[in-house]
Amino acid sequence: MSGSLRPGPSRWRQAASVVLAAGWTLPGTATQPSPPPPAEGFRLLLLQRSGRQGFMPGAHVFPGGVLDAADRSADWLGLFAPHHGPPRFGLAPAPARRAAFPSLPNVAGDAHADGTWTLPEDVAFRICAVREAFEEAGVLLLRPRTSPPDPASGPGLALQPPPGLAAWRARVRRDPSHFLRLCEHLDCTPDIWALHDWSGWLTPFWRGGTRRFDTAFFLCCLREPPPVYPDLAEVVGCQWSSPSEATESFLSKEIWLAPPQFYEVRRLANFASVSDLHRFCLDRASEGLERWLPITLLTADGTLQILPGDELYLEDSDFFENLMSTEKKTEEIMKEGKQFHRIVIYSRHLYDIHVTVQSKYKHIYPKNSVLSKSHL
Repeated sequence: MSGSLRPGPSRWRQAASVVLAAGWTLPGTATQPSPPPPAEGFRLLLLQRSGRQGFMPGAHVFPGGVLDAADRSADWLGLFAPHHGPPRFGLAPAPARRAAFPSLPNVAGDAHADGTWTLPEDVAFRICAVREAFEEAGVLLLRPRTSPPDPASGPGLALQPPPGLAAWRARVRRDPSHFLRLCEHLDCTPDIWALHDWSGWLTPFWRGGTRRFDTAFFLCCLREPPPVYPDLAEVVGCQWSSPSEATESFLSKEIWLAPPQFYEVRRLANFASVSDLHRFCLDRASEGLERWLPITLLTADGTLQILPGDELYLEDSDFFENLMSTEKKTEEIMKEGKQFHRIVIYSRHLYDIHVTVQSKYKHIYPKNSVLSKSHL
């Protein structure tokens, strides 16, 4: 196998995304009966990006975006006070940091010499995810300041949209610091306690790709789906789909999912209900998460995204800017291997996931997702 080094290293941008999983309790009417419950007992919010976006145009994604300086501003300290403050803001104890590939700079908050604080990344990334859910979908994952968080109580609810929603969103889109002003206006804090660590994905190298992100994925469980209002700029549509429904929509070319989103959708198909998913998140809260940089392997007739634990995965910084390639066909590569953690990409709407490695940190990996011949 070989690769060609791309001159000029990528500039990584930190980002956060929130996977909203909601129970399905929408009532029916006399003329329009309630839709049948999904197979998994819950649905996920997928937002359709505008075709004019430079990164993943037209893709269906979870709400999220780039971390802004306003998300880590010390001005948030006053809003969280007096009930929550440094160093953990009421979040569970931080999992032990583990050495992992790749090692990139982080933005963990710390105390300054004068005793003041910037926000730790655990809080700043959650604020970013909550803000982006509001900007893109009009969903407010906020909690009244006087209401103490109780994650063990089960899935929660999003805050009802306030009057003047469109005007507030316009302000926040122009200047993310206005999200703090909105929270002050509503006497609420971002519900950082409802967001559970889920995964971390780094954009793999691809020829011609210039935008690369180090994205923290959080999971938020809600008792019922909140109303969604796409911003009609960055986001032009939305849908609530169960993991099995999203998979079928992808295979039938109704939607397009990038490999990380497809992987997470298939991972979530392991759960029977939003309550099961919520309990799972609480049970593994102290374990931490894995943060993955997929390595791209080009075969003679397809593409593989190789993930940590796979026998072909190389923890080598050369692959920050490198592709692996082989003259062998995908089927040959698959027949030669035994230890798999990979996404096989046959075409834009045809992926397989193969996992034979054990998951880490009490997390769960997708079941092997091998497509039927009808899709090939």
